[in-house]
Amino acid sequence: MSVKPAPVTEIASARVLAVLGDSVTTDHISPAGSIKKDGPAGKYLQEHGVKPADFNSYGSRRGNHEVMVRGTFANVRLRNKLVATEGGFTRHLPTNTEMSIFDASEKYRADKTPLVILAGKEYGSGSSRDWAAKGPALLGVRAVIAESYERIHRSNLVGMGILPLQFPAGQNAESLNLTGEETIEITGIRALLDHFAAGRTVKVRTSSKGKDAVEFEAVVRIDTPQEALYYANGGILQYVLRQLLATKP
Repeated sequence: MSVKPAPVTEIASARVLAVLGDSVTTDHISPAGSIKKDGPAGKYLQEHGVKPADFNSYGSRRGNHEVMVRGTFANVRLRNKLVATEGGFTRHLPTNTEMSIFDASEKYRADKTPLVILAGKEYGSGSSRDWAAKGPALLGVRAVIAESYERIHRSNLVGMGILPLQFPAGQNAESLNLTGEETIEITGIRALLDHFAAGRTVKVRTSSKGKDAVEFEAVVRIDTPQEALYYANGGILQYVLRQLLATKP
């Protein structure tokens, strides 16, 4: 972490990691239950000498970021519209290959491709699970575009440096004819932070081969000037550390 935050950048050439429906809970995003031995987290534990009988649960291993990031979106009941397979799977769009969400995120990371989540109403409902924001941040998710958010989860996303955006009123991914196969650009973020006002919008432009580009104004759900400072610093932890450094004798 640098002493001063890097300039906030627009989001360019992003890919969609998952297209989700309504009422996606924090347990869908970061499950607390059992760890599957053939999933990314289970494979990681076995590679490090842990037998499946000793896996325990995600909840018991929430202090291990290597396990938890591999378990992000790994709920067996998660339905990602990019694939027919239920569970923590997606399609790596450049190669059109189905794989686990974690494995796809690693491929995108290698290509320095930012990631976006598309979702419906009440995204992040349920318990205020911190890993439901922390896990996506570690996967490389830069923004979520949803119809609406659960209050605490929206705040947690900002605290992890993820931009929470809201579709225009009465619109969603389906009405805008978004499949998740698009490349996404989000512009106007820097201007928003320079002249913060609640309810500001940014421009989202999506494009894909064989389709007309889709543009819309997304509502930025950074709701307070303090949250804008958290986001500009990359997250609440970075903000607090920089404040401590600034006051150090």
